Amino acid sequence: MEKRELEKLESVELVEVRQSRDLPSPATAAQQPRNRAKFSAATIIPVWIVLSSGVIIYNNYLYNTVNFKYPVFLVTWHLTFAAIGTRVLQRTTHLLDGAKDVPVSKDMFFRSILPIGLLFSGSLILSNTAYLYLSVAYIQMLKAFTPVAILLITWATRISEPSRKLLLIVLMISSGVAVTSKGERFFSWIGFLIQAGGVGFEATRLVLIQTLLHGLKMDPLVSLHLYAPVCALINLCVIPFTEGLEPFRVVWGGIIGSYSNAMTAVSGEAVSDATVSIVGASGELIAAIGEEAAPHITPFLLLTNALLAFLLNIAAVFLVGAGSGLVLTLAGVLKDVLLVAGSVVIWGGEVGIMQAFGYSIALCGLVMFKVSGGK
Repeated sequence: MEKRELEKLESVELVEVRQSRDLPSPATAAQQPRNRAKFSAATIIPVWIVLSSGVIIYNNYLYNTVNFKYPVFLVTWHLTFAAIGTRVLQRTTHLLDGAKDVPVSKDMFFRSILPIGLLFSGSLILSNTAYLYLSVAYIQMLKAFTPVAILLITWATRISEPSRKLLLIVLMISSGVAVTSKGERFFSWIGFLIQAGGVGFEATRLVLIQTLLHGLKMDPLVSLHLYAPVCALINLCVIPFTEGLEPFRVVWGGIIGSYSNAMTAVSGEAVSDATVSIVGASGELIAAIGEEAAPHITPFLLLTNALLAFLLNIAAVFLVGAGSGLVLTLAGVLKDVLLVAGSVVIWGGEVGIMQAFGYSIALCGLVMFKVSGGK
């Protein structure tokens, strides 16, 4: 009897290994942690849409309204906050119980975690830098090209074979994005190439997750727990070559400025609008923050921005399993459409008839790709 059960278990494992070799849709399969509260799709999907859209809008606000044009620093700050936050949750809640089922050896770190972390950092840096050159609406439209990039990579590496259905999806999304780009009024080649690079990094990362980590089941929070510290350290190595010490000076000046304003308000003294300058003990200028550099950057903005991004990852954990694949796909499409419309209302952008038509074609192709499971 035991022998028969053992043979049955081995046959199931062989089927799972065989299925894992085929690349599924670009989403990491989730493992439901123990003792986790469950929410209905009607409850968690609106929360996820609000948080997901809120993070993008908040980031764009910091970049282009507050004039804090340091995307590498901001991404590094998000990852640092997430690395600390996930470890606090691991010790105080059951949300990260799944991390116990993901043993990280030295070999696994260098063969899987580090390469994927490098791609994750590249994707985050480039996709956030694009907001300095392109509108929120147009960037969301360009992100629809990600499934095409995934398919091209899997075909080039012989992970999967093209089919008529997949070729039709590639044609639909590609033509839709092309029409959208043609109708973009404020097109920037620099921004377009940066976002295209971000899509390439993200597509490669998703392919590697399915090939290198196909035996592991990680929800978004467990994945963030593993990758946030790695990506934060990678980004710290990138900052000196991209933004230098300037973002640290701006943030330090904002901290000192907020403290000074608070003390002034308490003492009842008048607050001047002059530039705040902080001079170190050595006499060297540590920071000079003027209204043109970062008029309103404060610790409150940075903390709430990172907290919003962290809450989005927590919501993503409860989103998995809350509905069918079709429901979640349509929820993602609804989120993208609402974000495009919301960005137009907030920043007064324009989406012409040609762009709307092209984006509709791309979204149809995107839904077909998600529903088919990328096969």
